[in-house]
Amino acid sequence: MTPAMTPAKTLSLSFALQRGALGLEVDLEVARGETLALVGPNGAGKTSLLLAVAGLLRVDQGSIRLDGRALDGGPAGPFVAPTDRGVGFVFQDHLLFPHLTALDNVAFGLRCHGESRAAARAQARSWLERVGLLSHAAHRPHQLSGGQAQRIALARALALSPRLLLLDEPLAAVDASSRLDLRRDLRRHLHAFDGVRILVAHTAVDAFALADRVAVLEGGRIVQSGTVAAICNQPRTRYVADLVGLNLFRGTAKAGVVDVGGASLVVPGTHEGPVLATVHPRAVALFRARPVGSPRNVWSAPVVALEPALDCLRVRLGGALPLVAEITPAAQQDLQLAVDQQVWVAVKATEIAVNPA
Repeated sequence: MTPAMTPAKTLSLSFALQRGALGLEVDLEVARGETLALVGPNGAGKTSLLLAVAGLLRVDQGSIRLDGRALDGGPAGPFVAPTDRGVGFVFQDHLLFPHLTALDNVAFGLRCHGESRAAARAQARSWLERVGLLSHAAHRPHQLSGGQAQRIALARALALSPRLLLLDEPLAAVDASSRLDLRRDLRRHLHAFDGVRILVAHTAVDAFALADRVAVLEGGRIVQSGTVAAICNQPRTRYVADLVGLNLFRGTAKAGVVDVGGASLVVPGTHEGPVLATVHPRAVALFRARPVGSPRNVWSAPVVALEPALDCLRVRLGGALPLVAEITPAAQQDLQLAVDQQVWVAVKATEIAVNPA
């Protein structure tokens, strides 16, 4: 007889809360051993979601459940205190105690949970060694870099053997030279932790490098959730398209043409009705004069902004079909673009990806 399978431990979020002007409504599940990244514009509710899971904000209705047990059942339901939830929380600003050494910061939570001073310090040393900072055990927070302080905060959270690990923009306060190393180390520690993992990501690169799945919050609602590939290939909102570096148009397709609020795009004719059309900025060609040849989509547009990037120039265009083009430095030298200049835009129909809205 085959033994019964043990159900995977899952965090189930189905709640609503009001925090000032923000109304947050969440319906989401995160499995044990999975890293979920929350992304979204400022004020979308990302940190509020973490605070609710940690028990630092109460929900107004609905519930937060872990392995079927209610951590928060709303005003009339059960409520588990933050200290009893088994949550490790790494805050954006670390919240290390300035008067304690790195060693004693990591040992602090263990002492609060009844460990002797010697036992707590022994475990703290072990965690400092795991995050590569044992040599900084006697340093106080002001003697640490941003990346080192973040590692100390992570060690303090993991030392308590939590069931949930929450990280609020763990790379936001780290300088560019340290970000790559810390991101790699953080990914390793996240994969070694077998509980539920949720992090608020500061950039798309951080989210995509660290997460198994991404959820996008806008205006207190989850507007899209899926794997990195799904998010990149089929963005559902303008914010998501900007996040992954694509141009997005919402319109109605009929007979191979998408009507986008008075303008139109010729597209591969595989969908009818409401659609989302995406175009990579590198697929947008710019000309000083109207081009001749095969492009099906040609129009004139004003240059709104010029934004130098690592290996290209990002050209923001206005008009009826606002979008971003990426051109090489050599192309910019030939075009001599300037803000408010009119240029001709060409996009091949085959370069436009169309999906049902």
